[in-house]
Amino acid sequence: MGVDLDTVRTFVAAADAGQFQEAAAELAITQQAVSKRVAALERELGVRLFTRTPRGAALSIDGQAFLPHARDLLRVAERAVASVRTGSRPLRVDVIASRGAASGLMRAFHQAHPGIELGVVMLHDIEAAVAAIRSGTIDASFRAVTAPGRPLPEDIASVRVLDEPLQLLTGPAHALASARSVTPAQLAGHRIWMPGLDPGTEWAAYYDDLVAEFGLAIEATGPNFGSDALLDTIADTPALATFMGGHTRLVWPAGHGLRRIPVTDPTPVYPHSLLWHRDNPHPGLATLRDHLAAASDGHGAAGTWVPGWAKRR
Repeated sequence: MGVDLDTVRTFVAAADAGQFQEAAAELAITQQAVSKRVAALERELGVRLFTRTPRGAALSIDGQAFLPHARDLLRVAERAVASVRTGSRPLRVDVIASRGAASGLMRAFHQAHPGIELGVVMLHDIEAAVAAIRSGTIDASFRAVTAPGRPLPEDIASVRVLDEPLQLLTGPAHALASARSVTPAQLAGHRIWMPGLDPGTEWAAYYDDLVAEFGLAIEATGPNFGSDALLDTIADTPALATFMGGHTRLVWPAGHGLRRIPVTDPTPVYPHSLLWHRDNPHPGLATLRDHLAAASDGHGAAGTWVPGWAKRR
């Protein structure tokens, strides 16, 4: 058995009004329509809900029993609609990782617009992110758009929001630990270790082009135990260094003595873009795009490097 919500809503209106005519006026339908809906609900339930009186309609015993449950049905339906109504649900955004630049951008957005409720998720690869945007699971994702040969679907929009400069991270005994800055050319011949550089991801495509452009050697060997394990190894191994985004937030023990060294002439920058569905009407999404546009310093600055596929964005 399936109870139609319109008939339930009509029943509640008639019960509250005590007259079908007043219920019809409240619902902006005819009195005949009210009678038909109530009759349909009575047939569905197999009981009489009203008894007709000279003054209108009075609830029967069965009607009195059904009324509180009918109100509950309508409240549940209203909550269900409100949970997905544009603007009333959280703005859901994929930031990839909790310590990265995208997470910092969203924290700044939350501070500037605390009234917009947020749902933050972390998806690993761009295919999962695009699928989630298209299905409505999330509203937006921060990505380096787009890897060679993998264009975005036509219904996905993107805008470049941040060029994040790369830094070299070394331990205190590394040969470059005392440098105030290094050039990509100076890094040729040094071992740069980046476990977790998964083939097929947009960041792997970025570093593939960086290696090809400047003749670097990046090693992605070994299991990826996360940033804490990476920092431990870099601190203890003079022969190894790693790349780190300039906006990546990391904390390490004081005894590690790690160095974050700017890379210059040119400065490789990682191009972060925001992706969203062109038909997404969530008002928080428009506010987020405006916020990021206002906070952006632009991109393509002199003295920086990005892969050719990023320049086309």
